[in-house]
Amino acid sequence: MGTRLTLLVLLPVAGLLACTAVPALARWHETRTLEQYRAATQVSYATAGLYEAVARERFAEVLARTVPDRAGLSAERTAARNATDRALAAAQDAAAQDGVARRMGRPDVLRVLDSVHGRLRTARPEPGDGAGAPLRTEQRYAAVATRLLDTVGRLVSVRPTGASRRSGDAWTALLGAVEAAERERARLAVLLAEQSPDPYTGLADGWPALEADRLDAFRRAASSPLRERLSAALEQPAGRTVRAFREALVAAADSGAQLPSSDSWPTASADRLTALRGVAHAAAAELADDTDHDVADARERSERELALLAGVLCVVLVLTSALRRSVVRPLTEVSLGARALAAGDLSYEVHYRGHDETGVVADSLRELHRTSTRLTAEIRAMSTAIHDNRLGHRADVAAFHGTWARLLDDMNATMAAFATGHGRRRRAERELASVFNLSLDLLCICGTDGRFKRVNPAFERTLGHGAATLSGTSWTDLAHPEDRARTRAALDRLADGVALAEFENRCVRDDGTEVWLQWSARPVTGEGLVYAAARDVTRTRRADREQAALRRVATLVARGDPPREVFSAVAREVGLVLGTGAVAVLRYGADGAATVLGSAPGAVPAPGSTAGVVPASGPASGTGPVPGPPRADGAGGAGGEAARVVASTRRAARAGRSVGAPIVVDDRLWGAVVAAPTGPEPLPPGTEHRLADFTELVATAIANADSRDQLTASRARVMAAADASRRRIERDLHDGVQQRLVTLRLGLRMAESLTDGQPAGLAEQLAHLGKGLDDAFEDLLRISRGIHPAILSQGGLGPALRALARRSAVPVELDLRLPAARLPERIEVAVYYVTSECLTNAVKHAHATVVQVEAHTYDDVLTVSIRDDGTGGAEPGGGSGLIGLIDRVEAIGGRLAVGSPRGSGTTVTVRLPLRDPRPGHPELPATTDTAWSTPAAEPGKNPG
Repeated sequence: MGTRLTLLVLLPVAGLLACTAVPALARWHETRTLEQYRAATQVSYATAGLYEAVARERFAEVLARTVPDRAGLSAERTAARNATDRALAAAQDAAAQDGVARRMGRPDVLRVLDSVHGRLRTARPEPGDGAGAPLRTEQRYAAVATRLLDTVGRLVSVRPTGASRRSGDAWTALLGAVEAAERERARLAVLLAEQSPDPYTGLADGWPALEADRLDAFRRAASSPLRERLSAALEQPAGRTVRAFREALVAAADSGAQLPSSDSWPTASADRLTALRGVAHAAAAELADDTDHDVADARERSERELALLAGVLCVVLVLTSALRRSVVRPLTEVSLGARALAAGDLSYEVHYRGHDETGVVADSLRELHRTSTRLTAEIRAMSTAIHDNRLGHRADVAAFHGTWARLLDDMNATMAAFATGHGRRRRAERELASVFNLSLDLLCICGTDGRFKRVNPAFERTLGHGAATLSGTSWTDLAHPEDRARTRAALDRLADGVALAEFENRCVRDDGTEVWLQWSARPVTGEGLVYAAARDVTRTRRADREQAALRRVATLVARGDPPREVFSAVAREVGLVLGTGAVAVLRYGADGAATVLGSAPGAVPAPGSTAGVVPASGPASGTGPVPGPPRADGAGGAGGEAARVVASTRRAARAGRSVGAPIVVDDRLWGAVVAAPTGPEPLPPGTEHRLADFTELVATAIANADSRDQLTASRARVMAAADASRRRIERDLHDGVQQRLVTLRLGLRMAESLTDGQPAGLAEQLAHLGKGLDDAFEDLLRISRGIHPAILSQGGLGPALRALARRSAVPVELDLRLPAARLPERIEVAVYYVTSECLTNAVKHAHATVVQVEAHTYDDVLTVSIRDDGTGGAEPGGGSGLIGLIDRVEAIGGRLAVGSPRGSGTTVTVRLPLRDPRPGHPELPATTDTAWSTPAAEPGKNPG
């Protein structure tokens, strides 16, 4: 209400203030504009000074070009140039110190001065400019002077008042008259030097007329003193001399007579220009005085109007304060009392006791204050009874009436219901405590700092620490040293209010052993508590690790990796599962000696992770002691003792600092796995039983790897025996039957030579026998090449493949990048027979038109690819010769793949290892690249 009354009173006052403020603001804006205009005129004075320096330099340059031999002109020109440079620097400083011009929308004076600087460098002539140099020089300087005068005119173009406007017009008009006189003076200097009056006719109509026009404009705008000073300057002897010389020049130009004497003209012209510049300086001074006077006058009026506005505002504030003190104060006191009561502050009292409507409201508010005080006392007593667990306390309802009585009656009913609920809560707490103590999982309550406040008996059963020991202990104190950082990070998340699910870490039992716990925790940040439950997952993690290790070993076996790598991988996996130091896989021989098939020294798993298989690092297979810490007497490693105990008992055993477990295959003792620590600490108790359990799991994989190794060796021996038989048969045919057939052919040819004079039938019979003998020899030659080609033994794989290509019935494209030296014999034989079989299949079954054969070596692997464009559809398992090729390739450790979609041709890819797995095998030499393409053999022609 007080605010509305104040606003009602202030409404007409605000109108009065607005009427006073608008003129004051307008006056302030006018003062600001005048100050900006004065700043712009200061820049224009510096620019006008630069113009005068440029005009003097222009005349000096024209004289130096017109009369080059005159003494002292060079020094005058240098002095004029220096004066111009100083004036330019002064103008740039003035423009840089004043930014008003740009804010007023005036030209960028700095940019103009930079342009003038550049034009001056261009206008200043150099020696050797040629004919017409004085006129060109004058025109260049005229452009600079015109740019400066335009800049001065634009700077003073906005004139706020009448006095400043007239002074600015007069000054700029007189500057234009001075420029016209300067241009005329420079042109006349050139004409007088040429001694020709003819060009002056156009000159008289130009610059003198322009000078007269600008002087008339000056007279219209200038004050009386300035007009009188101009008249005095024009009527002085120098002015009269200049006018007389102009008239003589015009008369000479009209009559064609010679030029009048110009001895007195230079001095008179200079004096006349000096007088005009003096008038211009006076006009500039008058402009400055008018501008200062206008600024001072506007500032005085602005200050006067602002003082009036401040006085009116002070009067309004005083009246408003008096109004609020007389009307608003009681209302404010009552309002504050009501707000304090609504906020629950019973310490505030209303002291106003008037007889108006405000006084009635104050009395009602005091009565409400007393009732609220008594009601608050009852509520406080009820709260105190609840805090003291006196649930039988009841409030005095009879002392209140209406709504207050009903409120207290409801409070008494709530107290009775709370007493009933409290009894049920006590029973629930007893039941919860029973569940808490009987739970097999680890249950606890701790603070957000991770310190235990309450734990159940499962903690003591799992960790071995008592409840008294755990009270006040932090999670991080129980965690394994390697897991404390992760545990601390989990506690930080709980402190931030983030719940955890299935968080796992390692804890240390009272006996120093480790146990894996899986936690689920939920924070209650409002109470500063964390409720958590944990489960012992040590056995589950151990089983998962063992199963993962078993899968990795089985993958190696299924992938067909060499047995040495499989056994080394078994040793590493055992070390990772058990966390032991050095581990070795042994095989017992018939004489009882233990052969190390694979070992992994120092295999220790990373904390909380499942380690994978790494490249083999153990020693090569051989008979010798098991890796382990050497005994003091140097008799052998500690692992050897465990191996001997396992061999004698066929059971897992601990011997000294090492443990071992038997590997039983088909109910016979195949070998053992032994482990020994690498440090001074012994292996944990029960390690031998864990080793026995894992050894039982990997025994089948070890047996499969061993059987696969024996099968591969058997296949290799069978293939080697077959190849040896082929070579022996081919050698027997070549050295035996073929030699006998050759002898018979020679004998038959001799018999044919003895048939002269014999019956014709005998000669025909002998010729028929010779033809049959030749055919039999060719058949035998082809058979011997099919059994084992001699070119393969003599020339190697490359010549043998090229011979196959030449004998092929379809064109063969060869791309051979093979080593310069011979490949191993087993590889050359395998590649030859695979290529021969594929070429035969391409002709007989695929009906191909071209076959591509590629062979190259890369990273100690020979890759052979045979592709045809036949019908495809070849199946290795369909009883074809591809089964034999696969057996031959795999017998020497290689792989053969067949891709034959129907209608898209057949591709056979062979990959063979070139390096002998035995250590010390020499490296293969560098390869050479060759490419061959052979056409199909012609019918009836021997392709060999």
